[in-house]
Amino acid sequence: MTHGRYERRGPRPVRRLWVVLLAAGLLAAGCAGGGAGAQEEDAQAEREAPAGDVSPVAEVARRIEPSVVQVNVSSIQTSPYGPQEAQGLGSGVVYREDGYVITNNHVVEGADTVNVAFADGSVEKGEVVGGDPYTDIAVVKVDRVNLPAAEFADSGDLVVGQLAVAAGSPSGFQSTVTSGIISGLNREIPPEITGGSQQSALVDLIQTDAAISPGSSGGALVDRTGSVIGINVAYLPPAQTGAVNLGFAIPSATATDVADAIIEDGRAEHPYVGVSLIDLTPEIARRFDVSVESGAIVTGVDPDGPASDAGIEPGGVVTAVEGEKITSTGDLLAALRRHDPGDSVELTVAREGEAREFTVELEGKG
Repeated sequence: MTHGRYERRGPRPVRRLWVVLLAAGLLAAGCAGGGAGAQEEDAQAEREAPAGDVSPVAEVARRIEPSVVQVNVSSIQTSPYGPQEAQGLGSGVVYREDGYVITNNHVVEGADTVNVAFADGSVEKGEVVGGDPYTDIAVVKVDRVNLPAAEFADSGDLVVGQLAVAAGSPSGFQSTVTSGIISGLNREIPPEITGGSQQSALVDLIQTDAAISPGSSGGALVDRTGSVIGINVAYLPPAQTGAVNLGFAIPSATATDVADAIIEDGRAEHPYVGVSLIDLTPEIARRFDVSVESGAIVTGVDPDGPASDAGIEPGGVVTAVEGEKITSTGDLLAALRRHDPGDSVELTVAREGEAREFTVELEGKG
């Protein structure tokens, strides 16, 4: 980045190869039902809206606006011309009234200075408490109390078709609100899309057609009550995908769990199996004469990791976790994240036409 340039911290365009792979993954992914019921709820909300043509979205915007902030960052980077200042921005959500703000890890990673701009026009210096590259969640602390903390809803109760409102600072336009619906659940995207440093794909994401743009990263995705159901993290550029309004958010349950761990310990710990994985597709299965058509292929095993201790070897295909069917690496990661380090989980692994059960004691990794 060049001196004085203000970079909007948001998802970077993804190369076409990743777009093709991602598109295939999305077509194969399941989504929850209930769209008709959610649409009826939206209609009911419209009928019950206050007088004066105030729409449900306007009421949601009024409730969430004080809790959404702009996160301005800067860093000193080396270049052939010497040290240069790089600047960027993203969004955040006030998590606790005693000064804690949730944002995306890719917004604040590598930042030397962080400033948080509130909806009331005030600005406070922020300190990065910690960040988690696996989930792309980070926590920033400001020296201020009595902040307008947002209410976080249970993201496990979401249904496709329900109202979704995104709030953030796209392109630096603070307190911008867009609306749409939840378009899908349990989505997966590779790390290249966020521009972050996480090693694995982001999984269990909420898909929405509410517009999410560069600078929206770290902002709020909220429901009809104004409660946060997700933290905005990425979008797919229409110029590369040929599709519009493909935005993604990290579920609130994941965001708050990770934020709590960061606030308490400075880091989040995740269950570690000790395997390298790729998706098994029907094409790969036919090419290599694999006995199953979907799952997560074990391409490598950490010799000192729990999978090795359990007897899992490269070449097997993980098809289930605790009896829950696994069709991709994203499914496996999502299933494992529902467990804690120290838990024992049963993995079903297919190899040479046979399925075997392996009990793996998860380790922690942060």
